[in-house]
Amino acid sequence: MYNFFLTFTFIAFGQKNNNKVFHGKKFAKSELKSSLIDKSQHNVIDYKRTIIKDSATAINIAEPILFSIYGKDNIIKQRPYEAYLIDNYWVIFGTRPKGWKGGTFLIIIDSRNC
Repeated sequence: MYNFFLTFTFIAFGQKNNNKVFHGKKFAKSELKSSLIDKSQHNVIDYKRTIIKDSATAINIAEPILFSIYGKDNIIKQRPYEAYLIDNYWVIFGTRPKGWKGGTFLIIIDSRNC
């Protein structure tokens, strides 16, 4: 009878960036300036087509912004949200219980460029 021993080696890969090249803020500024001057050279959104095509995506974009302004608990209490695509704009607002005094958040996002 033969005995077999298997050895497994697990290597944990952390989020060390020793093998990554960072471009830096100077590069980012240069790219921004270049993009704004010569739009034909970059993948610049043309404002002609909808890139936010559904309410779930619009809400996923809106929530972090709303959380940072009004607080996560406050915004979550306003679920379910109403979200309507009107003339290329997502109009999103919260709902409130009947009899609740006060308003809800309102955020409008351009569906063509956020």
